Amino acid sequence: MGYDVIVVGAGLAGLVATAELTKAGKKVLLVDQESEEFLGGQAWWSFGGLFLVDSPEQRRLGIKDSYELAMQDWMGSAGFDREADEDYWARKWAEAYVEFAAGEKREWLRSLGIRFFPVVGWAERGGYLAEGHGNSVPRFHIVWGTGPGIVHPFEKAVRQGIDDGLVDYRPRHQVDELLTNNGTVIGVQGSILEGSDVKRGETSSRTIIGEFTYKAPSVVVCSGGIGANFDMVKENWPKRLGNPPDKMISGVPAHVDGRMLPITEKAGGRIVNKDRMWHYTEGIKNWNPIWPSHGIRILPGPSSIWLDAEGNRFPAPNFPGFDTLGTLQTIQQTGYDYSWFILTEKIIEKEFALSGSEQNPDLTGKSIRQVLSRVLPGPPAPVKAFMDKGEDFIVAKSLEELVQGMNDLVGNELLDVAHIERQLLARDREMENTFTKDLQITAMRGARNYIGDKLIRVAKPHKILDEKNGPLIAVRLNILTRKTLGGLQTDLEGRVLNDTGKAVPGLYAAGEVAGFGGGGVHGYRALEGTFLGGCLFSGRQVGRALSKIK
Repeated sequence: MGYDVIVVGAGLAGLVATAELTKAGKKVLLVDQESEEFLGGQAWWSFGGLFLVDSPEQRRLGIKDSYELAMQDWMGSAGFDREADEDYWARKWAEAYVEFAAGEKREWLRSLGIRFFPVVGWAERGGYLAEGHGNSVPRFHIVWGTGPGIVHPFEKAVRQGIDDGLVDYRPRHQVDELLTNNGTVIGVQGSILEGSDVKRGETSSRTIIGEFTYKAPSVVVCSGGIGANFDMVKENWPKRLGNPPDKMISGVPAHVDGRMLPITEKAGGRIVNKDRMWHYTEGIKNWNPIWPSHGIRILPGPSSIWLDAEGNRFPAPNFPGFDTLGTLQTIQQTGYDYSWFILTEKIIEKEFALSGSEQNPDLTGKSIRQVLSRVLPGPPAPVKAFMDKGEDFIVAKSLEELVQGMNDLVGNELLDVAHIERQLLARDREMENTFTKDLQITAMRGARNYIGDKLIRVAKPHKILDEKNGPLIAVRLNILTRKTLGGLQTDLEGRVLNDTGKAVPGLYAAGEVAGFGGGGVHGYRALEGTFLGGCLFSGRQVGRALSKIK
């Protein structure tokens, strides 16, 4: 079979690119180092949040959004400051992506059968001035079916391509080299790995049983990021965020290893913005792990009290859900690689969600009955399982018992009951009036002006130490690795550029390996709901560009 294009990586970006190519009648070789069980890559595990602008879902909830406001938020968050070089194409991708999110993105997805949960979430709330970081309005649209719901239509299209003889899918094919001839990429060479029957997300064998060589006029690299490669994360850790954590947990499976980055660089591609990455501060160790150091991110509402390792409350705007990297920087400046939430059962039952398709069986399984059960008293079942079985959770009837449990968990006596009690009492006194100088309380009350937050996301403000709101809960929060914001520099057709800014003939990239477009479409910070969308958009751009080649 003669191939028009070779796609490396069967994650979301690879599937989208392949689907676009087969729609144009192109013949595609799709190779991936994992088994067929892993089709869809990291996107399958995701919560399924997508960034949309001025959508019908927003308008129904009274949210006034616009392309202009979204661009203001994106640029204020990205902080592009290398525009003559590393950020040149990143900014162009950002402008194109926000236009896509405010335009045809929703209808394109709906044409593929994708639908959205009616309540729009408010992620990365910022907490700065209007032109600073963060979403001015809720834009986090949860796909009905979460990650698997996003993957499904593109997987279906690829499988149809296989049936039609347009797609040759080769799992357990690990690319070790991009073949070149006089500076032009002409194919791939690599190792055939032994068959694997591990479940999705588990670590598979790297035993080699053969070799392969395939050639095609174009190669598209869609191999994902570096989140499971702790050595690579630490090597590229930005100095502005302090020293890399001694201990981290992983939000991605072991196959998210970054190995195609140096392989593509060797073939002439340029990697830019290596020091930009996206890791979460609210990671908890999975009590039922699937991959090594498996962590889950808490998607918090704004009410939990956030303390550093010594029990000091973080200053504004380091509140839950406001500024991920700003809080990460603040945590690293403490000299410790963990922090704490203290909250009540009333807060956890309304404000704690867990990221991931497997942690949201109601949304993933498209069960309206189960979704409605979220409004019932008590935490959702997946959260309750972590409360009962997770090592990072402590539940207690008194503050003394809670703090002792916190100290016991980390094996030190850093936390002083009197010091923490003083801060909580001071915070609780601010609840006596509907106005306050405590900016976290102001933010909580402001959030409840949005009907979606008031109904299902933000607890009614109350005193933490009032026994009727208990029991008290503490959660140790770990640094959770997740996304690569930099990557292979690409133009708007997804062509990989070299060190002189010229396209490497025959070489393309999409998805996280390309910084979700241009080598860093997010700049320094993301607005959330933008990672899956970046895979969709960049995969589509590359697929459509290659479809035009005769």
